[in-house]
Amino acid sequence: MTRGGRDKDQDEPERKCIATGESQPKAGLIRFCVGPDGMLVPDVLGKLPGRGIYVTADRELIAKAGKKGLFSRAARQPVKVADDLPDLVERLITQRVIDMLSLARKAGDAVMGYEKVKDWLAKGTAATLIQASDGSERGKTKLHAPEGKHGFIGVLTAGEIGLAFGRERAIHAALAAGGLRTRVVEEAAKLAGLRAVKQDGGDPAMKDT
Repeated sequence: MTRGGRDKDQDEPERKCIATGESQPKAGLIRFCVGPDGMLVPDVLGKLPGRGIYVTADRELIAKAGKKGLFSRAARQPVKVADDLPDLVERLITQRVIDMLSLARKAGDAVMGYEKVKDWLAKGTAATLIQASDGSERGKTKLHAPEGKHGFIGVLTAGEIGLAFGRERAIHAALAAGGLRTRVVEEAAKLAGLRAVKQDGGDPAMKDT
């Protein structure tokens, strides 16, 4: 398993992390590129032109790469790095997960709310259970994640899950197999790495609203 929380698949294209020197699947890495002004830009969509520079989706490693000048070394030129780079990357990946989950909802591949999620789990429709990191532990234990790979996502807050469904907050959600599930799972795995040292979730959220 990679440091980004994903199982290594030999068929996936790999890139080397400039902070660890290790090669791993691209899906577990954050791509960066250097803009015309010499500013480092997180390329969370992986579509910006130019040579990519990769760092494992880990808050401490991204901070290390910035502080030790590893981006400049990899780019072979002076690179300006934002002081809040780890926070910036976390915000971008968080929005990416929300956007992907929202698309899955619109495609009919995701539902939210305790009863709907419970029904999908009972019918075997749900391939991944999503529960808010700041939700009531007692309430969350009433639902059990599907067995198998990528059966659970628990890195999003109730407010973030709610945004994907057009609600104030949501504690329980589920993804069906296929569709956008793989992309949601991959981006959520990156977010888990970026939030590894940030466990504060605020007051427990009790209900889907």
